[in-house]
Amino acid sequence: MKIIGIAIIGVILLFLLMMDKKQIKKLSERLSVFWFRLAFAFLALFMLNIVGGFIGIYFPVNIASGLLLAILGIPGLAALFAFAVFL
Repeated sequence: MKIIGIAIIGVILLFLLMMDKKQIKKLSERLSVFWFRLAFAFLALFMLNIVGGFIGIYFPVNIASGLLLAILGIPGLAALFAFAVFL
């Protein structure tokens, strides 16, 4: 298991060495925006779970629903709402 982790880190470092400064900056900016969206998605799921508890609709707070909400945004929220209501 250690060898796989070291190999993955090595591949990532080699990939970063092949990129120039502009590409690294763009990649780090996209990653930071994605992590912010993911954190905000978990905050929104937590709030929806609290508010939905009053009316009997529970939204699952897990990595799959967080990624769905972070990547899709409003359509992801509609999909989670449909899952919560119809399933």
